[in-house]
Parts: sequence; C-alpha cells; structure tokens
Amino acid sequence: MIEGLLGRKIGMTQVFSPAGEAIPVTVIELGPCVVTQVRSKERDGYEAVQVGFGEAKAKSLTKPEQGHLAGAGRLVRYLREFGADNIEEHEVGQVLTVEVFEPGQIIDVTGTSKGRGFQGVVKRHGFSGGPKTHGQSDRWRAPGSIGAGTDPGRVWKGTRMAGRMGNRRVTVQNLQVVEVLTDKNILLVKGSVPGAKNGLLMVRRAVKSTN
Repeated sequence: MIEGLLGRKIGMTQVFSPAGEAIPVTVIELGPCVVTQVRSKERDGYEAVQVGFGEAKAKSLTKPEQGHLAGAGRLVRYLREFGADNIEEHEVGQVLTVEVFEPGQIIDVTGTSKGRGFQGVVKRHGFSGGPKTHGQSDRWRAPGSIGAGTDPGRVWKGTRMAGRMGNRRVTVQNLQVVEVLTDKNILLVKGSVPGAKNGLLMVRRAVKSTN
C-alpha cells in the first residue's frame, strides 16, 4: 500500500466524541489521486509511486508534461512521490482515494506555512524589545546588539534578525485521524496543519509513531 496521498486544506471545525468532548479538527480533501509513474530500483535506482492531484488545463502544461501524463488519462496540477510497501501493487492510471487511511491512524502532514512577509525581530523571533523608558523612545522593537566590534568584527551567521517570515515547508508529526468520509474524499485530522485554505498538503503515515 502507498504511504501517503496529496490533498488540500479546506479549513477547521470541531466534532464531538461519544463522551461529548469537543475535538478541534482540520478538514482535508484528500484525493482522489492518480498514479502517473511507478519508479523501480532497476530503472531509477529507487522505488516510489508518483501521484498527481488537482485538475489542470492543457494550456497550463508544457508539451513534455502533457506527454508524461498521457498514460494516466488525466491532466493534473501537482505531482509528488511517495514510498509504498510493494510498488508492484500500483500501475499508471490507478486512482487512489482517502480509503488509504483509517480512523485512529497516526499521520504526518506537510504543507507550506502562511507567508508573513518581511517582519521584525519582535514578531519573527519573539524578542521583547528595548526598555520603554529613560529616553529610548525609538528602541521599543529594535533587535539590540548584533555582535561585538573589534572581535569578531562581524555578524555571526545565524544571528536572529529581521527578515522574511513564513512561506516555508512545514511538517506536523503524529496527528490522529478522527474520521474518514469516503463518499466525499474528506479526512478529519485532530489539531491544525500548516498552510492557508486550499493549500496543497502531503499526508503520509507517521515515521515516528509508537503506535
């Protein structure tokens, strides 16, 4: 069986357990995904299953991309690769659905975090800022010293400073599947996942789960 699928983030809501406990969940539209290529160790040096997700128009794809997807029978917007227990179980054109997962399963979700633009150190790194008194009216959100003068005479690499925030690949591990709605291709996951609404997500079996 394949290790994961592609989907998109719908948003967040809550469901109630049999005991009446409110559980915050993220609604993910997971699949259907189509197998576009099966990579083998003999030909590619490793084993994986390439899947596609999301509809795409022919004019948005190059001729080589359209040729690559010809065997799958549909044009897709996103392509990603996942490992599989046995790649021989999969073939080009096969459609994979949310039924790959089941309630109670532990998963990892990867997405692109929301971009926050260029931000200062208070918002980006949680700095407290300078003193609010003794005449320092313009130091409230400043970073303070960024290094000594004579030695080393430069700014160390990795110093926390202002810069672009967010818009990075983020993986949240060990989330629990609360419910699987196979008729709607919907996966309900406990807690939050990275990214904005309609953002692309990679959902796969957890790699560090003890279950």
